[in-house]
Amino acid sequence: MCGIVGYIGTQAASDILLAGLRKLEYRGYDSAGVATLLEGEVHCVRAKGKLQNLQDKMEGFENPAQVGIGHTRWATHGKPEEYNAHPHMDTKRRIAVVLNGIIENFRELREELKTKNHEFRSDTDAEVIPHLIAEFLSHLPADHPAPFLEATRLAVNKLKGAFALAMINADYPDELIAVRQQAPLAIGLGQGEFFCASDTPALVTYTRTIVSLENGEMARLTPMGVEVYNFGGDRVKKTPRTLNWNPILVEKQGFKHFMIKEIYEQPGVVRACLEAYVNPDWTAASTAAPINLGFSPDFYENLDQIQIMACGTSWHASLVGRYLLEQLAQIPTQVQYASEFKYAPPPLVPNVLTVGVTQSGETADTLAALEMEKQRRHAKGGAYQPKLLGLTNRTDSSIGRLVDHLLDTQAGIEIGVAATKTFTAQLMGFYFLALDLAYRRQTLSNSRLEEIINGLRQLPAQIESILEVQERYVEQLAHRFTDTQDFIFLGRGINFPIALEGALKLKEISYIHAEGYPSGEMKHGPIALLDEKVPVVAIAMPGIVYEKALSNAQEAKARDARLIGVTPMGDQEAAEVFDDLLPVPMVEELLSPILTVIPLQFLAYHIAARRGLDVDQPRNLAKSVTVE
Repeated sequence: MCGIVGYIGTQAASDILLAGLRKLEYRGYDSAGVATLLEGEVHCVRAKGKLQNLQDKMEGFENPAQVGIGHTRWATHGKPEEYNAHPHMDTKRRIAVVLNGIIENFRELREELKTKNHEFRSDTDAEVIPHLIAEFLSHLPADHPAPFLEATRLAVNKLKGAFALAMINADYPDELIAVRQQAPLAIGLGQGEFFCASDTPALVTYTRTIVSLENGEMARLTPMGVEVYNFGGDRVKKTPRTLNWNPILVEKQGFKHFMIKEIYEQPGVVRACLEAYVNPDWTAASTAAPINLGFSPDFYENLDQIQIMACGTSWHASLVGRYLLEQLAQIPTQVQYASEFKYAPPPLVPNVLTVGVTQSGETADTLAALEMEKQRRHAKGGAYQPKLLGLTNRTDSSIGRLVDHLLDTQAGIEIGVAATKTFTAQLMGFYFLALDLAYRRQTLSNSRLEEIINGLRQLPAQIESILEVQERYVEQLAHRFTDTQDFIFLGRGINFPIALEGALKLKEISYIHAEGYPSGEMKHGPIALLDEKVPVVAIAMPGIVYEKALSNAQEAKARDARLIGVTPMGDQEAAEVFDDLLPVPMVEELLSPILTVIPLQFLAYHIAARRGLDVDQPRNLAKSVTVE
């Protein structure tokens, strides 16, 4: 979850490193540091806290070094203090290393190295790496053709865990080495200059031509070019690819925070999804398929069950997906926490589609669960053969190289740690998957399919109407909750996951304790929490659970809770029940999650902003969770 950046070329490295780290700070902001090579020495500067603290520390220092590495940290081993900040160096301060990931066997390596007179200065797992490389270097013959690369190769073969590394060595000033093992790392190819980074936003300002390292690969970057090797020491041929998105996508474009910018991007994301996957000329009388996901025919064969693996916001989107797949396509569907699946997988059954949902495409738990499922199904064979689908907005990521089929959610890069547009995009992906399967399995009539698709086509304009009229009101409403300690969110049916998502958004960025419940479950325990100090947000959209949702809301109101309703515009019955309304356009219940989540995103954002908190970089969180 940390951010890594490296540079070797003809420009001042420190400027490029800081600029790259600014694009990666969403991956960790407990501390930051850079190391450069100049006049035969490693120059290392580190600072606790946000990247700005490091930038302030480096202000005024001229550093013409043309090779260096940088890091922004999300703490795993060791408190977020300057002495634990990366880069870390060996005892003689000749080698500097940055790490994204976890070294699981660092304690035994540390004790072994201490017996060989290596001195440690931090509590981190990362510090064993430069010492280990130094130890191997000391035993290589003087005439070895590539000693730094070979010592690194020997060192990484002793490491256990998931990691990405970048390192420099004062004794080999024309080399920068990058390593990948179960954590993302990309190499950028420029004109006479080369880069590495744990995510592509750090690269696109300088180059859009990249090479992604695979697990068990390492790259040597020199002013002459890039060489890639596997951990066995064999040269690997790589094919560069070109990124197809613009650097302006990772700028705020006049918005105060990335999160609010990304909330406002949601109509465009939904339109992009519709353009990508819906046949524009389709009607109930058409003979062609209404949805085109681009999957091969074998994807649809022998499909009896679906299991979905996800974490966090993606798990909430998957719960909506389960509802759609079961109710529209009539396929039994399970949703698993990816972090739990690996340690308690369900019994294997034949003819299962496994779906991994991850906005970044790099979520370690989800990738590990998919890999495990792939291996155990291959071992069983026959009707148990793996059929894997990835649902992500980063098709250039690790999940794209793991699964057989990809569904691009069209959301593009998302910088705010609290997911907004990527959640909506994942919901759209599930609508299209469910409708496609429903059409092929003939579980819905063409007229019903046309009705749903026409409803989906109205969603961008309906989201825009919410954005136009509601933000200022929600901002004013947020003033009342600056000192609130607890929130309850309620929803039924397809909107229960939206209650969970609304609670998560509030927890993530405002640090207010919030819980989401099915409305009907409130009386089975949570109602004991209610009093005048605990606001209740209830989603009540017309449909099969509407009257029940209003009745459950009344139960909360009777306990003196302030009642906030996400309801249709102009609903007089709801207006009589709720103290405050967050109205959305009238839409059928099946499509309502795309709209009901928007006011909850606004509410979380404005409460957090009113409390003076860092909306885009909430404490203890990182955007891409690349370690288990």
